[in-house]
Amino acid sequence: MEFFLSYGLFLAKTVTIVFGVILTFSFAFSAGNKKHNKKGNFKIVNVSKKYSSRKQNMMRFKMNAEEYKKWRKSEKRAKKIKEKKNKDTKEREPCLFIINFKGTVDAEEVNSLRKEITTVLSIAEKHDEVLLNLESPGGTVNGYGLAAAQLERLKKKVKLTISIDKIAASGGYMMACVADYIIAAPFSVVGSIGVVGQVPNIYRFLKKQNVDIELHTAGQHKRTLTFLGENTESGRKKFIQDLNNTHILFKKFVQKNRPNLDIDIVSTGEYWYGVQAKEKGLIDELSTSDEYILKNVQEKKIISIRYVVHKGVLNRILNIFSTII
Repeated sequence: MEFFLSYGLFLAKTVTIVFGVILTFSFAFSAGNKKHNKKGNFKIVNVSKKYSSRKQNMMRFKMNAEEYKKWRKSEKRAKKIKEKKNKDTKEREPCLFIINFKGTVDAEEVNSLRKEITTVLSIAEKHDEVLLNLESPGGTVNGYGLAAAQLERLKKKVKLTISIDKIAASGGYMMACVADYIIAAPFSVVGSIGVVGQVPNIYRFLKKQNVDIELHTAGQHKRTLTFLGENTESGRKKFIQDLNNTHILFKKFVQKNRPNLDIDIVSTGEYWYGVQAKEKGLIDELSTSDEYILKNVQEKKIISIRYVVHKGVLNRILNIFSTII
């Protein structure tokens, strides 16, 4: 028994030291980052060309030499006809721009999203389309509110289709509902139109340790619930009131973008799988992003655009440790 107690104490000390070192490096790294803006670059891929190359390689294996030769001729002929058609109509080939958004709680990915959207808008025309592959369980209201506002910029100029392969819940669905058309995989998670707020409070613990906390505010509702101070019933009521007001704004936003929804039924905070979401009108079609791209590969030039932020070695190490912790 004594061995286990000693080992437990040793383990606790080790974890504390490691955590302290990581925390120190985190603060130092954050301070350094404030002085230097994070730089990145655009990664633009011609997806149509990749699909064409793969198809060509597969056909080479599938067919004998004579069959492959005939197939290549027919492909070249079809390409020339398509180019002539575009030339006659004096319009370039329509494009399907692909953007990926995998959101975290604070929606920091919106910093890349806004750059990607601005770049697309600089060259997009009315007959173009954007496919946003969205994956997010939600997060902060202001973060995802900004992300949704960025998508509204797209919607004003081109058709916006959003694909949900895994999850678009809460703030994720706040983004999704902006789309002109929503597709989702049958077992993707959709919905969760609700608001949650939680604040731990250690006031009673500190009081037992004879630790006093002084909290002074100017303004009746400057602080509602606090981490260290004593929470009051009026503060709790105000906190809940703020949650409800945010929920009302959330519901109005969804209703504006999808007016045919029975908003009272779908805004209970529940989530549904894609099949159920289709029945409730939260999405328009059961499909995947891959299937949607394949449907468009013959008629549109498909371009993937991504703004990649360069992260230093220390930042990557810290991300790994934070994930473990």
